[in-house]
Amino acid sequence: MPANYIPTGHDYFRFLPEIILTIVATLVMVLEPIVGKDHRSWLPNLSLAGLVAALWGAVVSFADPGPAFQGMLVVDGFATFFRALVIVVGILVVLCSRQYLEREKADAGEYHALILFSIVGQCILASANELMMVFIGLEISSIASYILAGYLRDDKRNNESAIKYFLLGSFATAFLLYGIAWIYGITQSTNLTEIRRVLSTPEIAPALGLAGTAAALMFVGFAFKVSAAPFQVWAPDVYQGAPAPVSAFMSAGPKAAAFAVFLRVYLTAFDPIADRWAPIIWISALLTMLVGNFAAIRQNNIKRLLAYSSIAQAGYVMVAVAAHSEIGTAAAMFYLASYAFMQVGAFAVVTYFARQGERYLEIDQMGGLGARQPLTAAMLTIFLLSLIGVPLTGGFFGKFYVFKAALDAHLIWLTVLGLLNSAVAAYYYLRIIVVMYFFEPDKATEGLPAPAAGLNVAIWVSAAATLALGIFPSALLEFVGKSAVLAK
Repeated sequence: MPANYIPTGHDYFRFLPEIILTIVATLVMVLEPIVGKDHRSWLPNLSLAGLVAALWGAVVSFADPGPAFQGMLVVDGFATFFRALVIVVGILVVLCSRQYLEREKADAGEYHALILFSIVGQCILASANELMMVFIGLEISSIASYILAGYLRDDKRNNESAIKYFLLGSFATAFLLYGIAWIYGITQSTNLTEIRRVLSTPEIAPALGLAGTAAALMFVGFAFKVSAAPFQVWAPDVYQGAPAPVSAFMSAGPKAAAFAVFLRVYLTAFDPIADRWAPIIWISALLTMLVGNFAAIRQNNIKRLLAYSSIAQAGYVMVAVAAHSEIGTAAAMFYLASYAFMQVGAFAVVTYFARQGERYLEIDQMGGLGARQPLTAAMLTIFLLSLIGVPLTGGFFGKFYVFKAALDAHLIWLTVLGLLNSAVAAYYYLRIIVVMYFFEPDKATEGLPAPAAGLNVAIWVSAAATLALGIFPSALLEFVGKSAVLAK
C-alpha cells in the first residue's frame, strides 16, 4: 500500500463488521471495571448486540462488493458467507456460555472480549486477499483462542490445553510465515491475484519447484488450524481440556475461517501449480478421515470423542478441497455451514449436561437421558444423526455434495474410502444414542437443572438450522454456488 494512500469510505464500509466487533470488544473491556462486579450481567447482552450489528454489517457491506484498502481485502459472496457464518457461531456460543460462566464463577468481561476479537481475526481471514493479511488475521484469531483455551486459570486441564495449543500453534505458524517468505522471494508479491499471475507466466517455470515447496510449508500452518492429518494431534487434548463453550467455538468458528483462507489461497494464488499440491491434499484428506474416525471409536469421554469427530469432519471438507473445482468449493462451504450448527449444538448439550466443574463427561453417564430429559436427548440425537449424514439433516446434503464434487473430479478411490469412513463413524455416534435411550438411568442424569434461556435458544436454533439445511438446502446451495467463483 502506498505511503500516501488515504482509505476511502468504500474501504471502511467493506470493513464494517470488523470495525463494529473491535469497538464493542474494546467497550466490554473498558466498561467492565467501571460498572463493577454487580452489573456484569449486561456483558453478554452487549456482546450479542455487537455480534448482531456485525452480522448486519456483513450483509449490508455485500451490497457494495469489491476490493478494500488497495486490494488487501476483498468483499465478495465467498467472504460474506464465511463472515456471516463465524459471526453466527459467535452468537450461539455467547448464548450457551452465560449459564456456564455463572456456575463456574468466571463471568468476566474478558471472555466476551476475547470471543469478539477472535471473530475479528476470522472475518479478516475470510476476506483476506494478501498473504500478510492472512497472517495478521490468523494471529488475531489464534492469540484470542489460546487465551480462551486456558480461560479458567485455576483449572489444570485448562492450563494444559492452553499451553499445548499455544506451543504447537506457534510452531505451525512459523511454517506458514516461512512459506509466505518463500513465495514473496519467488514472485515479489504477497497479493493472491498477483501471485497467480506470476506463477502462470513462462518465465517463472524454473522456480515452480520452489513455489511447490512454499505451498507445502504453508499447508502445515493451514492443516494445523483445521486439524487435518498429520497435524491434528493437538485437537483432542485441547478440546477436552478447554471450557466446553470454548471447545464449541474453536471447533466451528476458527476452523471455518481457516478453511475459507485455505480455499482462497490454494484455488487463487496456487491454482497454476495445482498438480504439485493436489496429491498432498488427497493424502491428507484420507489420513484425516481415518485418524479421526478410528480414534473416536475408542473414546469414552464425550468431549474427546467430539474432538476426534471434528478431525474426521475436517477430512470430509478436505475431500472437497482436493476436488479443486468450483463445485468442490461450494460443497465445502455448504458442509462447513452444516457442520458449524451440528457441532455447536452438540457441544451446547455437553455444556448443559457436564454441570459445574465438567464432572459428567463420560458417555456411559448419559444413560437414561432420553427418559429424564427427552427434549435435550432429542436435540442431541438430531446433531449426532447429522454428523453421521442421515437424510433430512444438513450433514447428509453436505456429504452428498462433497462426494459428488470428488466424483466429478474423478477422485473415485477417495470417494469410496470416504464413504466407508462415514460408515465407520456411524458406530460411535449411534453408541451415544443407544446409551441415552436404552441404558439404565445413571445418577448423572438425576437432578439436572433446567437449561437457561440462552442455552435453550442456542440448542434449538442449532437443531432448527441443522434440519432446515437438510430439508430445504436449495437456498443456501444457490448462494454458495454463485459465491464459489473465487478471484482468478
